[in-house]
Amino acid sequence: MPLPQVGEVPALDRIAALVRATLSVPEVRIGPPAAGASVQDGAAAVPITGAGGEALGTLCAIGPKGRRWSDDDLALLTGFAGACAEILRLQDVNAALRRRKEQATAQGESADAAFDRSQLLLRASVALASTGTAEDVVAVVRDLVTGTMNPAYVGISVAGGNDRISLQSGRSLPSSVAERWNLYDSAATTPSALAARTGAPVLLPDLAAVRALAPDAAATFMEMGWQSAAGVPLPGPDGPVGALTFVWKQPYTLDAAEQATLAALAGYVATALRRADYLSSRENAAMVLQTSLLSDLPDAAPFALAARYEPASRGEHVGGDWYDAVAVSKDRLAVVVGDVTGHDMRAAARMGRLRSKLRLLLVDRRESPSALLLRLDAASQALHDLITATAVLAYLEPEPGRPGHRLTWSNAGHPDPLLITGAGARPLSGHDPLLGLRAGIPRTDNSCHLPPGSTVLFYTDGLIETRRDSLDERERRLWAVASDHARTPLPLLLDRLYAEFAGDDHEDDVVMIAARTPPA
Repeated sequence: MPLPQVGEVPALDRIAALVRATLSVPEVRIGPPAAGASVQDGAAAVPITGAGGEALGTLCAIGPKGRRWSDDDLALLTGFAGACAEILRLQDVNAALRRRKEQATAQGESADAAFDRSQLLLRASVALASTGTAEDVVAVVRDLVTGTMNPAYVGISVAGGNDRISLQSGRSLPSSVAERWNLYDSAATTPSALAARTGAPVLLPDLAAVRALAPDAAATFMEMGWQSAAGVPLPGPDGPVGALTFVWKQPYTLDAAEQATLAALAGYVATALRRADYLSSRENAAMVLQTSLLSDLPDAAPFALAARYEPASRGEHVGGDWYDAVAVSKDRLAVVVGDVTGHDMRAAARMGRLRSKLRLLLVDRRESPSALLLRLDAASQALHDLITATAVLAYLEPEPGRPGHRLTWSNAGHPDPLLITGAGARPLSGHDPLLGLRAGIPRTDNSCHLPPGSTVLFYTDGLIETRRDSLDERERRLWAVASDHARTPLPLLLDRLYAEFAGDDHEDDVVMIAARTPPA
């Protein structure tokens, strides 16, 4: 029978592979006839099978004209087919190994990414727990995502009243852009407004999405060179309270894991912002309370007066330290400094009650300092309001028959006032027990002459107490520094003493009040 053309030879291969047996054909036409001639050859096909007998392919051999394939020939071809099968199996093994390696690499990268995300959230929970202001929150979030998602800008916006949104992160923007978005309509089509309004993430992977979904922000994106953004709502107990926004300078598509990370981060941010708002409200209330309790200094002519109050650098920025001055007559000035234990609003409230009672006694009774402090304890006991505190009450009044003035004081366990003259500085000693221990404790008066131009400095222990140096050493330093400022204007004197001894990191409230007699 006539044999198939070359295009049909693979049929022999397929037959061999299917029947998994060696086949030989004495003649096969391998090319089209040329000039009426034909070339007759013999062909053989050997199946290539796998280890389990599965068909992998076929090894074909085409011999010279009329070739007959002996058993040895076919055995040799079968050996070649076996070698081919081994090569194919090795190729399959190598391909499988490559796939497994690629999968392992991908799984490793996925595991690394998941670990990085979990570490980011862990760092966020720790870092945001120590924030106290919205600015602190913005700075922490910006630092957290640097090196991971690397946004060009991190924005925090908070929903306010009158359907407005307040931008909390304007400091990291050019002033013109920050002013534009400082306070904007909650109905605006921006990533943050959309997220805050809908309560759903707003994903804008490229500029086309920005123009389509957030057209109000498109001009700012073009101005800043931004190309993509993601806005995540900040959850609150009654719905979104704002939005956390990330912006990139290149197209950026968040995968599902990154979206989940940002949603968790937004929860931490919302909690930190609520705490910052609470602390700010308490601090504002404390400042109002403290300001109301520290009255303005009176017109004390002919005396000069200056005072300074600084709350502890940590705590509620309010406490129990106070000063007061009352011009009880034209030439008689009462000066008070005191310290109720505590650095919170409860201490401030107790101080306010004690100060008010003493202030009434100063106006109503023309008595010595010790007598008034006795009356103060008696009144507190009668009102069931004994308050433990230290205090100094002093009167400055003319000295009959000689130039200058006389200072009379009573000290209830308080640091010694300091007399500063051209000759130097010295403490004015003399102590009685604290106020508020019990009524009827004997108290004494002390007095000294004040030459013209003398300064008397009253202060609380927060000025000189420190954990690093002994109190005696700090007192000696205070005397030395004050001696150099006998003629320094009083406000400047207090500023210099505060800078020298307390600074911006003092642990206790600091109060100073200074009175200076007229010069000769």
